[in-house]
Amino acid sequence: MIVAILTYKAPLETVDLHRPAHIEWLRERYADGTMLASGRQTPPTGGVLLMRGSRAEAEARVAEDPFAVHDVADYAFYEFVPAMTAPGLEALAG
Repeated sequence: MIVAILTYKAPLETVDLHRPAHIEWLRERYADGTMLASGRQTPPTGGVLLMRGSRAEAEARVAEDPFAVHDVADYAFYEFVPAMTAPGLEALAG
């Protein structure tokens, strides 16, 4: 499992221009089963993605994110294997 932390490197006005395409990209990742959770950081300095798969797979998928394509965000990737989960999230445990 991968946690990707996005950090905006462009002004929010520029990020927001690409947000509709980014949201469509997210919907496609949810539909194909690779995205587990996503959201904006508070304050809005970037976002967080929780994805299935390996780091290499996540990096390849994120390269297609409009935020990456238009160079408005940097991404840091963290791979981990969940050992414990809250009730109802047992399917995430590796």
